[in-house]
Amino acid sequence: MKKRFALVLAFALVLVSAVALAESRITVNGTGEVRVSADTAVISLGVNARDKDVLKAQQQVNETIAMIRKALTEQGVKEENINTEFINIYAIYDYRDDQEQLAAYNASSTLAIKVTDMESVGTLIDVCFAAGANTLNGISFSAADTEEAKAEAMKKAVENAKEKAEILAGASGLKITGIEIISEGGVYSYENNIGNVYAKGIDMPAAEPEEFGGTVVQSAKLIVSASVSITFTAE
Repeated sequence: MKKRFALVLAFALVLVSAVALAESRITVNGTGEVRVSADTAVISLGVNARDKDVLKAQQQVNETIAMIRKALTEQGVKEENINTEFINIYAIYDYRDDQEQLAAYNASSTLAIKVTDMESVGTLIDVCFAAGANTLNGISFSAADTEEAKAEAMKKAVENAKEKAEILAGASGLKITGIEIISEGGVYSYENNIGNVYAKGIDMPAAEPEEFGGTVVQSAKLIVSASVSITFTAE
């Protein structure tokens, strides 16, 4: 009886061990990135003016914005691609002898200019400043079609997860046998804006017009990033 019990117990232990091996799981996260060339830029720039008369400040801004629009359309930019982004008017006060006194009004207006000819972005910025613009808020880049890049990023994310799982399995004396669960963590696009705009040569305010080399815009690469979580089976 004791011998039979020992055999049953040994068999049960072997069975439990086999099941434990069969049910080994390794869960890892994988990421993948693909860089895409931008094909659209939106320039944010405008006019800032101050005057003690609020109407005069606003009139100056309006007149300059009209000149900028005219200059842009003469360069071939369509009206529908020149949109008002932001308008603001606020009072500026001086504080003397604990008294608040109105010093002036500040009026500003910002345009969002959509450009699809990436080679012309710098030139259009120069055209706007020549027409009276005095503020440049920045440039945002985008790409019309990123579906192929998203698919490639997801493939890279899966490959990255598989590489991690194989390293973990090898270190544990296991071997990957399959995938039990795979879930998408998300696919995102964002800009790599480092150093995408600079003035060539001498700063415009300190230089004579003929000395200014123009604004150079280096189109930013868009980064398409994907992430996945995968549970691998191993034995």
